[in-house]
Amino acid sequence: MFALLSHKLLSRNMQNAKHFVLVHGTCLGAWCWYKLVALLRHASHRVTALDLGGSGIHSNQIHEVTSIWDYVQPLMEFLGSIPEDEKVILVGHSYGGLPISLAMEMFPQKISVAVFVTAYLPHYTFPPGVLIQEDLELAKMLIRPSGMFLEDMNKEGLLTEAKFGSVTRVFVVCEEDEVMKEEFQRWMIENGPNAEVRLIREAGHMVMLTKPIELCQCLCEVAMKTP
Repeated sequence: MFALLSHKLLSRNMQNAKHFVLVHGTCLGAWCWYKLVALLRHASHRVTALDLGGSGIHSNQIHEVTSIWDYVQPLMEFLGSIPEDEKVILVGHSYGGLPISLAMEMFPQKISVAVFVTAYLPHYTFPPGVLIQEDLELAKMLIRPSGMFLEDMNKEGLLTEAKFGSVTRVFVVCEEDEVMKEEFQRWMIENGPNAEVRLIREAGHMVMLTKPIELCQCLCEVAMKTP
């Protein structure tokens, strides 16, 4: 099955290669994407998986990351280094939905589409931190609740309709997610900005590890529709 699907993905994407930038959630790192990275590259796409501040093998230690801006600095620096005429497909998982939202606000012209994989999907009409307070299940699961930067994310005006709201959005629902429940995922979709909705059945929270082929297929289909 893997070989057949890989052949299909490869043949369909050779002429439509895109650059994916993958952003992990809290307590994880770029390593969590390793299966998806291999699949996307096999499908002829460019892939960059980043370690956010104090995560994975990033040089900063946890105690040095004191604000959301310290945390997202690697993502902002990377997007800032991309040529003005280049666009990426930005993918965020879980808490990673908030960093990619801040990136959408800062670099809307460099992001062709933002994909929220069972991730926080904020709205520009209220502070992103509201979602953290709503999602008590995820808060209880986190190893480092202080790493959520709730105070920073509760500030008004972090996201605007003109910038964040201008980027095309896709939300990938994982129907068996026990961390970010499907009910909460759909609540964000209904109460957030317009987003195309895709579903991966029988997928849990760590979909990139348990259903990498299905997630890759989903992302490749998004890429096919992206100019």
